Amino acid sequence: MRHGMINRKLGRTSAHRNALFRNQLASLIDRERIITTLPKAKELRPQIERLITLARTDSVHNRRQAVRVVDESMVAKLFDTLGPRFSDRPGGYTRIVKLGPRRGDAAEIAILEFVDFKLEAEVKEEEPAKKAKAAPKKAKAKAEPAADEEEEAPKKKPAKKPAASKKAPAKKPAKKTTTKKKSGK
Repeated sequence: MRHGMINRKLGRTSAHRNALFRNQLASLIDRERIITTLPKAKELRPQIERLITLARTDSVHNRRQAVRVVDESMVAKLFDTLGPRFSDRPGGYTRIVKLGPRRGDAAEIAILEFVDFKLEAEVKEEEPAKKAKAAPKKAKAKAEPAADEEEEAPKKKPAKKPAASKKAPAKKPAKKTTTKKKSGK
């Protein structure tokens, strides 16, 4: 019977599994988004949610409990930025997004990220859009001199492609037909 056996072993010893989860927790706190296999993400989710719940109320006791799991530098970020960010949210701080099978071994891959996570690319796209509306004349003025510079610069001729070095197939020597003389003994 499997009573009380709720965790996946993931093909590792308990010490290896604990080290794996500590490393992944530290990466998740640091980067706020990790890509891992689906079973690992499902096992990691309750652990990070427990840490965020601890970080919502900043106390010495909660910090010491968090240090038992992750490094002190990660605890500082956990209590200074992540805890206050989720202070109003009653739970469900992370999401798992399935990516499909991995190419090498067909393991199911997933993204584990915080709910309010935004990619840096999305943030960067929003900022230039605001700046472009404010100063479209400057962008056009800068674009025109660049076009003049291209015309003034000497145009380079494209490099000649080396001729294909296909040698004509060597002619095979014609077979000589010789008649063997029969010895008449």
